[in-house]
Amino acid sequence: MQTTMKNLLVALLFITSSAQAQDKFFTKTGKIYFDCTGGIEKIEATNKSTTCVLDSKAGLIQFSVLLKGFEFEKALMEEHFNENYVESDKFPKATFAGTITNNSEINYAKDGVYTAKVKGKLTMHGETKDVEAIGKVTVKKGAVVAAADFNILLSDFKVAIPSVVKDKINNKVTITVDCQLDPLKS
Repeated sequence: MQTTMKNLLVALLFITSSAQAQDKFFTKTGKIYFDCTGGIEKIEATNKSTTCVLDSKAGLIQFSVLLKGFEFEKALMEEHFNENYVESDKFPKATFAGTITNNSEINYAKDGVYTAKVKGKLTMHGETKDVEAIGKVTVKKGAVVAAADFNILLSDFKVAIPSVVKDKINNKVTITVDCQLDPLKS
């Protein structure tokens, strides 16, 4: 009888820890795309190595991206982006830490597409600002996709646009986040 009780306790602990592990989702291959086209020439880039962690139980979401990981259509744009604008040697990454404010409306155990209201702090170029976005969480076969579009102003993050290129680069940047998250293995 003692052994049976002990086995039951071990089984319950295993089930509990497995369930808790399913509350956390993770990726190192999330995508962030941005567009700050201001004139004729497209100014956009994609980073496919964004790290993202989602705690579905608490509704907490964080992501981190190395700025040198953004790929541009033209090498010169990439060089200017890193050296002149975001100063990626001095400020190597951008981060976001926030909360899905309507997390209780998302059923992470049931396949579906859910609206997600996200609020948090974006840090870039040494500046931290409050940001909000309406996104979506897609649950499918135990995996989660977190996606959102939001707009920022480069001037809010003290990213200066020289007057020579002011007509080519928009101060308003549209950022698209798309992260395919898998359950975090413990």
